[in-house]
Amino acid sequence: MLVRGMQMGSLFGCSIDADENVKEAQLTNGLVRGHAYSITAIQTVNTYGGQVPLLRIRNPWGNSKEWNGAWSDGSSEWSQVDPQQREQMGVQFAKDGEFWMSFDDFMTNFTQMECCNLSADVMDEISEMTGVEVHDKQKHQWVEKSEDGEWNSRQGTAGGCQNNDTYCNNPQYGTYFQVPMDSVEHDGKCTVIGAVLQKYRRELRTKGLDNLPIGFSVYKADGSGQAIHDVSGQKPIARTKVFINMREVTVRFRVPPGQYVIVPCTFDAHDDASFLLRIFSNAEFQTTRLR
Repeated sequence: MLVRGMQMGSLFGCSIDADENVKEAQLTNGLVRGHAYSITAIQTVNTYGGQVPLLRIRNPWGNSKEWNGAWSDGSSEWSQVDPQQREQMGVQFAKDGEFWMSFDDFMTNFTQMECCNLSADVMDEISEMTGVEVHDKQKHQWVEKSEDGEWNSRQGTAGGCQNNDTYCNNPQYGTYFQVPMDSVEHDGKCTVIGAVLQKYRRELRTKGLDNLPIGFSVYKADGSGQAIHDVSGQKPIARTKVFINMREVTVRFRVPPGQYVIVPCTFDAHDDASFLLRIFSNAEFQTTRLR
């Protein structure tokens, strides 16, 4: 995900869970709890013991509060890397808040990571505002499509989750993904991010109504272009892991090109609500309301 995201110009942030008793407490390894870092590069280096994947991370404070473990500024590990590769990587030892660390150390120490995928429309807006051309079509291949819908018990579209016989009564959306010729994907698959957001729930809180537990599943379509009527023998190729009463739920998945059906739902049947389905992909795709 990191490698593919970097190739596509995505933005990555990371952090360590905060200590509720101390604000932005610095650890002995130089990292700071409850503080936002950005991941600015990923690189694999050749060492005496083999290849080591490294991440370049930046503390936005831009000062000496940096990681002081393996692969930190001036650490002995860098002596194993060819000077030419170090130069190509732009390795500099300065108290500027930017440092390198191994992927293993990153996984051990950081507890949260966020990814922001930039679409071509966003980059065009930035270019228009700044007068600087920043849109790299090879990188920013994300395409977004959205569909408004609702679970309505009177109309018979509030079917609830898969535990209910009425599950297939939920709104369904057909999608067709096709990998473009200039895709950064090398295995022929499509990267897709699906998100379902329940609308107007903030306003409804004043009436004592909280967010509903929501989720969605993605199924391989049978090619008929019709809605699914029975999922008893069909396993979804992607789904939200749990139903949770959050305003928005998101799932990232990778699939071969083809036709799929997305089914947003509430956990309980007969729960009425409006929702927004958003689909992001680096593939060319279309969406159609099936029911």
